[in-house]
Amino acid sequence: MSEPKTVKSRKAPKTVTENTSSAIVSEKPVVRNTQCWSPEPSTAIKLLWSARFCAALLSNITDCDETFNYWEPLHYVLFGKGFQTWEYSPTYAIRSYAYILLHSLPGHLHSLLLQANRVLVFYFIRCVLGMICALCEVYFYRGVCKAFGANIGRFALLFLLLSTGMFISSTAFIPSSFSMYMTMISIGGWFLGNIPVAILATALSTFVSWPFACIIGIPIAVDLLLRKKQVFDFIKWSIIAVCLILVPQVVIDSYYYGKLVIAPLNIVLYNVFSEHGPDIYGIESWTFYFINGFLNFNIVFPLALVALPLTILVQSFLNSKMDMTRQLLPPWLSLLSMYIWILVFFTRPHKEERFLFPIYPLFCLNAACSVAAIQKIYHWIFSRYKPQHYTISSNWIAISIAVIFSLTSLSRSAALFYGYHAPLDIYPSLHRTADNPKVHTLHANKQVNVCIGKEWYRFPSNFFMPENWELQFIESDFKGQLPKPYSRQEDATQIIPTHMNDMNSEEPTRYIELSKCHYLIDLDVPISTPHEPKFSEFPDQWEVIERQPFLDKERSDKLFRAFFIPYVSHNYVSYANYTIYKTTRRNKRKTF
Repeated sequence: MSEPKTVKSRKAPKTVTENTSSAIVSEKPVVRNTQCWSPEPSTAIKLLWSARFCAALLSNITDCDETFNYWEPLHYVLFGKGFQTWEYSPTYAIRSYAYILLHSLPGHLHSLLLQANRVLVFYFIRCVLGMICALCEVYFYRGVCKAFGANIGRFALLFLLLSTGMFISSTAFIPSSFSMYMTMISIGGWFLGNIPVAILATALSTFVSWPFACIIGIPIAVDLLLRKKQVFDFIKWSIIAVCLILVPQVVIDSYYYGKLVIAPLNIVLYNVFSEHGPDIYGIESWTFYFINGFLNFNIVFPLALVALPLTILVQSFLNSKMDMTRQLLPPWLSLLSMYIWILVFFTRPHKEERFLFPIYPLFCLNAACSVAAIQKIYHWIFSRYKPQHYTISSNWIAISIAVIFSLTSLSRSAALFYGYHAPLDIYPSLHRTADNPKVHTLHANKQVNVCIGKEWYRFPSNFFMPENWELQFIESDFKGQLPKPYSRQEDATQIIPTHMNDMNSEEPTRYIELSKCHYLIDLDVPISTPHEPKFSEFPDQWEVIERQPFLDKERSDKLFRAFFIPYVSHNYVSYANYTIYKTTRRNKRKTF
């Protein structure tokens, strides 16, 4: 599906144009197509960096796993304090400290050189992740342009640039996002003919971040082993990948856990071969990923799903022979990775949004192929005898899709920011509270307890906590297992923590009494229960320090809570207060 150039016959004044339904012979000279262009990589990187830096500053933490399984261990590595989940217990050891150390490098650099507060370290790491993601996207974009041509390349770039899915995943500190980076490197390297890069990136994704990401490399292996017969090169680079990536990872993890640990193997054993697996964390209906895919990619998602049949239809029935001869890879193979991933993960009972992150770039690629196929079909039906490039006659289709996609994506991203960004706005204000002696009257050396109940899963991490302020859990209606602070001993990562299990069973030892809380952070919603009261109804016990609006989905219209429309949405959605409370009992004691 590459974009060929106009070919002029040497024997007659006839010309042959490609990328129509067939090679059309015309008696009239053809004006060279000047519309089928694509941005230079230098332009693409500027656009992508701008988008990714915006994501680093504006996107939410959408998964509590990101906080407690990655930001918290990273905070421990950097500053010696953080929460530990059961996955990091040496008893189970299914998470890799090598992955954490890799992300600690920008944090060490920032904290050593600038000595800034930890909130800025958090956002600096996010910006670095965004910058790396943009570089991976440009490499992927180059590969797409080479393998498929300028038209598909520029649409893939547009979809990468503005999609809400990429806005969410590009700066998320989570293995599935790292696997997404490596997907772009491996597939981009494959399209560019750089096999060592393709194999090493697939291995890095498989070993360091998520072992199931090897699925994406299946078409690459098929191409090398069955089509090109490059068995020796495949085995050679696979062995090199094991030596350069897996062996150092095992050494690092074994050091931190105090025993031999192969984290990728442990993840597979738990998720595939354990009696309960991940299903104890909830199961979703078959519609979950379809709804999620449409919210994050709108029209791109259904276009991506039909890419392979549309592409094969166009090349088989419209006789695009010149496309086929110039195609570096057969379309069924080059677009196959997304479908393999869908086949595996869409059929699992336990579903999470982040499980699709690794194939988000493939949604963009496949959708771009669908757009090109639709343009070719339109050109064949209405303009097949016109001596012009198919993108000229079908330009209105391209513009319509681009406009609808862009506006809908921006609307969705804005809805997420305006509706759910309050936690990332509230927690930094704790620093202002700590520095205000009129509000915070405790001695500087006294430990301050900041408590959360039902809002435990929206805690953005200890990067947002002032020095000597500790997050504490109070009992709520949630009856699963909460994380536990790392031991204060030097070899804390090697110590088997008490009161931990892999069954997500409640551990009551995590809770403290409400009377020991100095501050409390809670979402003030109309519905209350004995364990989740409305603290705003007890002004004699709790005074409001600060509040931010947070979307109340139960009292909001489904459409307008999903998509933000300026000057309209506020009429159909309701907000609750995301509030910091301060206990008043200390003030009462002073009056006696």
